[in-house]
This record gives sequence, C-alpha cells and structure tokens, in this order.
Amino acid sequence: MPSFAAEFVRLEVDLIVSSSTPANQAALQATRTIPIVTTVAAEDPRTGSITSLSRPGGNLTGLTTINIELTGKQLGLLKEALPKTSRVALFRNPGNPIQAAHLPRIDTVARSLRLQIQVVEVRGPDDFETAFKAATRDRADAVFGLPDTMLVVHRTRLTELATKYRLPTMSWTREHPEAGGLMSYGANVPAIFRRAATYVDKILKGAKPSDLPIEQPTKFELVINMKTAKALGLTIPQSLLVRADEIIQ
Repeated sequence: MPSFAAEFVRLEVDLIVSSSTPANQAALQATRTIPIVTTVAAEDPRTGSITSLSRPGGNLTGLTTINIELTGKQLGLLKEALPKTSRVALFRNPGNPIQAAHLPRIDTVARSLRLQIQVVEVRGPDDFETAFKAATRDRADAVFGLPDTMLVVHRTRLTELATKYRLPTMSWTREHPEAGGLMSYGANVPAIFRRAATYVDKILKGAKPSDLPIEQPTKFELVINMKTAKALGLTIPQSLLVRADEIIQ
C-alpha cells in the first residue's frame, strides 16, 4: 500500500479513496495535501489519522464503520446464537494498527459474557490453517475475526477452513456468511461506498476535507447462514432468527 500511495502522489491525482485503516495510514504518509476519502475503516481519533469525527482537521475525511464500538454487540450475538460457547478464538492481524484498540473492549465484554478469548495472529492467508489448528488444539468453540480487509479478500479460504475444522464464525461483514461463514453483524458496506461518492463529489467541487465531518453508519445488518448452521449441527435460537436481516438457506 505505501508503494501504491506513493505512485498516486507521483501521478498527481486529485483525490484518493481508501478502504482500510492501513490504507489510510499509507496514504497519509505519502501526502498531507491530496484529499483522502475513507470508506470501510474504523477511523476515529484513536488511530491518529484525524483530530475528531466532527472536524477531522487534515486531508482525510469520509465514513467510519465504528467497528470498535460494535465488538461487544458481535460477541453478544455469537453467545446468543451458541449459548454453550465458553472459548472464542480471536483472529487478529498484527499488521493492522487499529485492531489493538479493540482488545480492551473485547476483554470487558468477554468477562461479562463469561467467555475466554484466545488471540491468534493471522498476517495473511498462509497463516489461516495454522490459526485454525491452534484454535482447535485449544478447544475454541468459535472464531471471531477482527475487522480487516485481508480477511474479507480471502473469505473463501477462511470459510473453507472453518468448515473443515467445524468451527462457527462471527464476522463484521455479510460477505463472510455469504461465502459460507455462520454469521455477521455490522454496517452495510455497499451503502457506505455509495455514501462515500457524495464526499468525493463535494471535495471535487471545492469543499475542504478538514471541514467535512467523518460520518458514522446508520444501517446495520445481522446475517445468518442456516445452511452452515445445519452442516455444523447447530440450532440457532428462534429469538435470534426473527431479528436477522437476512437468513441464507
């Protein structure tokens, strides 16, 4: 990503659109003048990329997925779907700096839900099999992948291994259950990208990124793959199914 960002600067592009915190940071390292519109990233002052949501203060603005705040909800839904769950393998990419901000929130929620968290590092798809072996060896009941673009790009491989090792998964984006994972809860990603187009339009018409507030999502969706649940021998409570925005059969 740093090489791509440097290339964009050399090409003197008018604007950069990015879709992850590492991508944002690479772009910011390359330029502090070219406007950057962020989309699928958990940007807030904790990342160091902006001053505040209301006034970003630099050349980056756009939308945030508020994934850190959603972590508790996601773990709660996982526990509700699988009441007997006591240990969750947390897949974390150490190359994604925003993920460290998730951990205090996860520890607090895990204690309230009486869950043990097993942190497993996954830097890329070559680490997936080792990660699932570690989760299985330590008797994890489920896998929770922290928000990371890499996990979305390689979701097919991830869900194949989840099926192989018979581990239900919770994700932040619907692409995972669509690929065969068990469930997801998070912001509607296509809606975020459509909304980002309005930021691009405003900036190209003269608006300053520093004056455009970072927008938080308003639409969230719970997606459950019942085909996967049946293959794993799981019974999803009806109380959860009736709240699902989509059930994949």
